[in-house]
Amino acid sequence: MNPRLVVPRLRQLAGEHKLFTGALAAGAVLRLFAMLGYPGALWFAGDSYVYLGAALRPQPNLSKSTGYSLFLRLLLPFHSLTFVTAVQHLMGLAVAVLIYVLLRRSRVSKTWSAIATLPVLLDGYILEDEHLIMAETVFTFCLMVALVLLLWRPDRVRWWAAVIAGLLVGYAVIVRTQGAVMLGVIPLALLLRGWAWKTLRGWLIAIVFTVVSLVPVAGYAAWFHQRTGQYNMTMSTGFYLWGRVSSFADCARIKPTGLEAQVCPTEPLATRTPPGNFVWHAPQVHAVKVNGVLHGSQYMWDSGGPVTAANNTLLTNFAIHAVEAQPLDYLKTVFFNTMLSFGFPRIAYPGAGTTFFYNFHVHYVTSTYNTLPPDNPNHEWIPGGTAYQDWLSYGHQAPGVVHRVFALPILAYQRVVFTYGPLLALIFLIGLGGLLSVTAARRPGADRGSWRRPVQALRSVRLSTVRVHWAPRGTTMLPWVTAVALLVFPIAIADFDYRYLLPAIPFACLAAGLSFAPRRATPARPESPASAASVESTVPDQVA
Repeated sequence: MNPRLVVPRLRQLAGEHKLFTGALAAGAVLRLFAMLGYPGALWFAGDSYVYLGAALRPQPNLSKSTGYSLFLRLLLPFHSLTFVTAVQHLMGLAVAVLIYVLLRRSRVSKTWSAIATLPVLLDGYILEDEHLIMAETVFTFCLMVALVLLLWRPDRVRWWAAVIAGLLVGYAVIVRTQGAVMLGVIPLALLLRGWAWKTLRGWLIAIVFTVVSLVPVAGYAAWFHQRTGQYNMTMSTGFYLWGRVSSFADCARIKPTGLEAQVCPTEPLATRTPPGNFVWHAPQVHAVKVNGVLHGSQYMWDSGGPVTAANNTLLTNFAIHAVEAQPLDYLKTVFFNTMLSFGFPRIAYPGAGTTFFYNFHVHYVTSTYNTLPPDNPNHEWIPGGTAYQDWLSYGHQAPGVVHRVFALPILAYQRVVFTYGPLLALIFLIGLGGLLSVTAARRPGADRGSWRRPVQALRSVRLSTVRVHWAPRGTTMLPWVTAVALLVFPIAIADFDYRYLLPAIPFACLAAGLSFAPRRATPARPESPASAASVESTVPDQVA
């Protein structure tokens, strides 16, 4: 394209899509304030230190997969953490653009398409997360690009689109292992959409996607095996599963034996903190010193802590037995933790020490450290350098500072503008409305205009005729199921965390936006030759 034509074309597009252009500009300005107020990047405790250390000294980590470190490694030649956060902010804006473009392609109005992007563009917590050295932004971006590729032609997925989408989803899994649920969700959706499972091509597309998506995962597992001798992605799965069941585990009902008895939580349920906090302090998986005496599982701290192959197996088996012994307690715990996503106001869950990192602050001072990142010469998260040394080595810049003139406005903004829990619940419900249709017959003689009066409208409906129909609009099913899976899966295997919630929001918004697309018509059943000429068949809507 001629560069001289680019600017006029962009102006034309901005004029044609004024509402979205305004929202996109507002999102860009907010991100600029974050970059000016907090030059470099923000940090999330040990996770950020592991990611940056593994970017400088590539290696898998026992506690978390380091696929995000490969992204940081790619940007290492620029030697700028400011550049890293700039790219992540651009990814956040790109996610909103992808949502808008797909909605417009699905014939959703410009107004509703723009509204659907507002939580992604304006949510203060999403904005702060993009400024962290953390994996959520890259994870969400990869998944969104993959879904757009698969949904671009809803009637016929192209082979090349399935291949690229598979690679992106596979990489997303090694960025955040909670994304593994998508390895099952997407192939199933590909088979169900348009009854593709009835065709050979439908099966081949699903198989191609599945095989290609497993390539990055298998490659990472082989790398992990080379370093640790284990074909896995981490050795901490059992640790987090143990934390999950600790919120309800009752040793008297589980009746554990052997080593499992040593790791069964014995504290009263009322005194146990949430799993996301409990796992870091529980004596069953950590050596806890009280009055100079070590307490806890002798096996755990003799073997070097919970993150080993043997301990991973032990804790996983205990968690499985706990769920088998208390299945209703497990389901109840997952349900009520999921409901925290829709609560108001936000609470310090799983603990104030965790949620501290989800907010912008003027001062980053703790009882031990007063710089970003901490200058702790006694701790190397990735052998070969401390967090402070890695900051200097990667970014070639001074430790983090805060410029109040820009930081204070964005700090105040984040405290007020974000996706409130009840609003998120509404977004999910609207997305569900794009999948289901409720119909009912009116009572004889009911006023057809009574819909303007809700009470009269309800009285005019014959309850015995209420029916719920599967009637998807646009391509709503896959985005909505993706949002639900990304919301529930981390809670089911670890705990609720406001940071885990963020990747689900864009897909919930996409599903909600698609609920305003024209309803997809169902192909008419074949008619007999005698009657086919007199009956008009219904052809599926083509996506503009």
